[in-house]
This record gives sequence, C-alpha cells and structure tokens, in this order.
Amino acid sequence: MKIGILSQDANLYSTRRLHEACQQRGHEAVIINALRCYMNINSVQPSIHFEGTDLIGFDAIIPRIGSDITFYGCAVLRQFEMMDVFSVNQSIAISRSRDKLRSLQLLSREGVGMPVTGFASKPDDVLDLIKMVGGAPLVIKLLEGTQGIGVVLAETQKAAESVIEAFLGLKAHIMVQEYIEEAGGADIRCFVIGGKVIAAMKRQAAEGEFRSNLHRGGSASLIRITPEERKTAIAAAKAMGLSVAGVDLLRSKRGPLIMEVNSSPGLEGIEAATGKDIAGMIIDHIEKNAGKSRRNLKNQ
Repeated sequence: MKIGILSQDANLYSTRRLHEACQQRGHEAVIINALRCYMNINSVQPSIHFEGTDLIGFDAIIPRIGSDITFYGCAVLRQFEMMDVFSVNQSIAISRSRDKLRSLQLLSREGVGMPVTGFASKPDDVLDLIKMVGGAPLVIKLLEGTQGIGVVLAETQKAAESVIEAFLGLKAHIMVQEYIEEAGGADIRCFVIGGKVIAAMKRQAAEGEFRSNLHRGGSASLIRITPEERKTAIAAAKAMGLSVAGVDLLRSKRGPLIMEVNSSPGLEGIEAATGKDIAGMIIDHIEKNAGKSRRNLKNQ
C-alpha cells in the first residue's frame, strides 16, 4: 500500500516510527506537510498538490495534525477523504476532539464520566461559575491550550476569582473544572486503536506540579487499568468518532473521569513505558480497514 503521513516534521519521534513501521511491513510511506499542500476543489476530479506534484495513488492517510494547524490540516485531510482515501481518523472526528468545549458536551451526551465543568463569557457570572464546579480549589483551562499550557490551579476562592476575571478581561475562552484532589497529580493515558485499549500508562506530575504532561516534566510508567477504565476510554474515543486516540482519564472517588481525548497522541512515551510497538499496531489497523468502503462523509 501507499500510505501518507500528514506531519509537519519528519524528525518527530511519532512520525519516524510510523514511517519505519510502514516500511517494515512492505508499504510505501510518504511524509506530507499539510501546510505545503494546495487543493483543486471541484465536482469532477478533486486533487491535492504538493511541491508541484499531484498527490495520487494513496491507499491511506495517517493524520498527525498539530493543534496550531487544525483548520488547514483538516481541510487537506477532508480533501483526501473526498478523493476516497482511507484515513485513520476522519477530519470531522479530529475537529470534534480539538474543540475542548464541544468534546466535553459530546462526552456528556453519551454519559461518559468527566469532571464537573463550567463555561461562561461574562465577568458577572464568576461567583456562580465557581460555585457550580464545587468551589476552590479548581482548575482553569484556556480552550486553545495544549500540552498543559494555559492550565492554572486556583487553590483559593480569591485566586480563582482573580484568574477567571483576568482571562475573561482578555477575551480569552476558558473552562472551569473541579479539581480531583484524590488523583494526586497523576492521570492515565489509554491508547485506543479500533475500539480497543491496546496500551496504558500512568503519568505522574513532577514534584510541586499538578500537570502530569510529559512535556511539563511528568514521568510515565506501565499501569494495569480496570475494566471500568477500559470501558470509559473506549466510550470516549467512540463519542469523538476516533479510531486511534489517546484518552486521558483521572481516577476519582466516583470512578474514571475523562480529561481529554487526543486525536494525534504521541508514541514516544507510551512505547517507552509499555514496550509495545504502537506504530506497528496502527499500520495493522490500516491493513485491516483500508480496503473497506471509505466514504463516510455525512455531516462534514
């Protein structure tokens, strides 16, 4: 098969591993920078061009679209879908997962456990907003933030009021969430492929830090998840419509709570912690599904 990897940086660990896994299985792998693609949108023969070349003959695409290029990256992926190319994750599913507010609303509709979350746009709503999520301590998140950036823990009522008012005063879009103290600065990343959790790791925040992101100095270790955690992770990925996802959850007194569903989960941490060939499993998923009917473009 001819498989395209939609990535801005060929040197990233995840991109390199996917490229290697394709080649090890005898497939042709092409790394494509979405920002350097341009499209011919028509009703007869839609096409994508890259550095003067018509991108044709692809059997599958693996989208590794950075959060900063979600709009254009999804447009390029959508064009591949219009050309009847199988995508590991469809553009509409990626768009859902990247919109933090929409993703939580979808999880809520499906009855998936998550922290109590508030959203508002006017400073007048601050006191009731804080009360809504159970008061301080609480977590304030910028909707546009990634990898733990734009996430603040407000430990007191006054601190919460000040931070929220400051963000809203800057016209920033924020969410306010209850703080799950019993999680102890740790979360669980479940890697879902094709409706199954194929690997899981515990991420522990560094001392003095509450964010467990590996980019923020957190550590990763192998963990055995419970049947309820497995079921919750699968339900979260399904709610987004993602075939490949990194589902982050917290262990709480009332069961597993979803923090985020990532459509382009990194492979380095999970492969190091579990010793599993995650990249190879993604290619296996393509081999099993790329030959099936590819058109599923409703509501896009």
